[in-house]
Amino acid sequence: MLVAALLGMLVWLAVRYEISQVQTALERDTGDAVSDIRGALTRNVQGLQSLYARSPTPGSWTVEAAALLHEHREWVRLEWRDPGLTVLAQVDTPYRTPVFDRLGRENARSDVALACAAARKFNGAAYSGSYFVPLSDGLGLEVMEMCMPLVTAGRLSGYVVATYSLQDMLSELITKSYTRSQEVSFTEPDGTRLALHGTVRRGNRVFTAQQLLDLPGNTLVLRMDGWRGAPDLFPNVLTALVTAMSIALVLVLVLLGKDMRRRLKAEHDLADALAFRKAMEDSLVTGLRARDLAGRTTYVNPSFCRMVGFSADELLGRGTPAPYWPPEMAGEYQKRQAIRLAGNSPREGVESVFMRKDGSRFPVLIIEAPLINVLGKQTGWMSALLDISEQRRIEELSRASQDRLQATARLATVGEMASLLSHELNQPLAAIASYATGSINLLEVAQGEPAQAMPHTLSDLHMAMGRIAEQAERAGKVIKSVHDFVRRRDQSREAVPAQALLDDIMPLVQLQARKLQVRVVMQLEGGLPDALCDRTMVEQVLLNLARNAMQAMDLPGLRERELLFRVRRAASAEGNRWLEFAVVDGGPGIPDEVARQLFTPFYTTKTEGMGLGLSLCRTVVEQHGGYLDFTPRVPQGTVFRFTLPAAPDRPAA
Repeated sequence: MLVAALLGMLVWLAVRYEISQVQTALERDTGDAVSDIRGALTRNVQGLQSLYARSPTPGSWTVEAAALLHEHREWVRLEWRDPGLTVLAQVDTPYRTPVFDRLGRENARSDVALACAAARKFNGAAYSGSYFVPLSDGLGLEVMEMCMPLVTAGRLSGYVVATYSLQDMLSELITKSYTRSQEVSFTEPDGTRLALHGTVRRGNRVFTAQQLLDLPGNTLVLRMDGWRGAPDLFPNVLTALVTAMSIALVLVLVLLGKDMRRRLKAEHDLADALAFRKAMEDSLVTGLRARDLAGRTTYVNPSFCRMVGFSADELLGRGTPAPYWPPEMAGEYQKRQAIRLAGNSPREGVESVFMRKDGSRFPVLIIEAPLINVLGKQTGWMSALLDISEQRRIEELSRASQDRLQATARLATVGEMASLLSHELNQPLAAIASYATGSINLLEVAQGEPAQAMPHTLSDLHMAMGRIAEQAERAGKVIKSVHDFVRRRDQSREAVPAQALLDDIMPLVQLQARKLQVRVVMQLEGGLPDALCDRTMVEQVLLNLARNAMQAMDLPGLRERELLFRVRRAASAEGNRWLEFAVVDGGPGIPDEVARQLFTPFYTTKTEGMGLGLSLCRTVVEQHGGYLDFTPRVPQGTVFRFTLPAAPDRPAA
């Protein structure tokens, strides 16, 4: 606002200066015009005096006066009068009709008498006041009388009277250049115009100057008017130039203001960014170090200083060897740094050992990258350093914990093996005990039988002993399979027909089915491929599911007790071949609260159960790549089904 006010003041002063220059020039021209008139009047007086140099007669005077009038248009009449003001000779101007023909000369006698009285008083030429003389053409003329006394031998011999036309005085006695662009007039002191000459113009600004024409006996006011046309705001080139420069300065100030606001905003944003970066650098746990191409340290962050125990002043500008290098490793580090500064720094990071200010060593991980400036030129190297002391300590603790966990896992494996063995050996041992009891009963019965019945009894004993041997062999296979399962080894798998799997477990299933009065039914789809599986473990899965199904149907009042084994092909989105085994019972079903944790290890609803059967069954099936689940049977019962991979077709012989 202050600059705008100053610029406005400057423009106003420039305009005022231009106006004052125009006014001064006009006043100077007016003064020069007054000087021109005064000089011309003086010369006229000298010319009139020359008429009487040779004692003229009225006749000769008339001739010379006529010639003089021909040279001076400002005179309209010349008269030679005696001391009593009687006209001795007269001559009118040849450029207009006689001025006094209409009213006569006597009407101006008083003006002539006043002028001559003033001339006698001043002893020189004197002038009367102006008066208006009407002409015959309806116009008029403002004239003024000049009277000059004629003195011969000290005595007044007469007067010469010259009648001046005020308008002709303006046109003849003033330099023509003043009237080309300005209007010149004689005015009375009150402003009334007496005569006017010059170019008549009108504009939106008028400049006026007045000067007094002080004549002996009379005083006239010479007025000069000048006009300044549009545009009025810029009188000339100087004012326009000052105004244009002022406007340009205002525009520059506006642009500077906008630029200053942008700069302030950029500085504010830069300060925020620097503060944010400084806060990040101060809060980093990673040490940052910058070095130039000569290996001198140019920047370290607070984390690096805390890491090595040195202040930033102790590190900046230092070359090699660095104060945090262990002395015994300085040579090796010197060679490694030379390789890095040559541009062969690994980007994946290098482990090293640094020394704190107190002399203690600690391991660090150094990751270095080229430091590129805004021009894309490398100016040094930027390093990120991590103190991995805690990481090494945690790794040692983790290693020790891993060793302890492995020992614990081995103990848990022993317990798991014991649990599995106790669970899986129940069935073959129970079968062995049942066949042994049956054999003892046969022997006791055989003692009271006749000799002809002995072959039949021996045949039964032979069958029972064979069954005992089979179950003992089966128990051994169970122990081996459970041992392999616990050790998570790949079991030996073979192609086994689904019918063979069911036939192997059927004697044990029938043994328990007869006790519980359960009818066993098998449904096998025709043309089934062989199952690729661990035969012993899959048979244990089928036995566990069958035993659970028969125990679920061991309820009083349950009339229909049927155990169904169903085998068919399973659909697969991947196009592989699978077999689906299903064990279906007609029991009351599984409640929702039990179904949610049915496969949880050690969860059981039986008083004598261990809660490992279904969990182990799922594990065995999943090791084969299949799945084990269950669904309710309509109208009642439960369907447990699992899948096994089908063995590839054997090539034809």
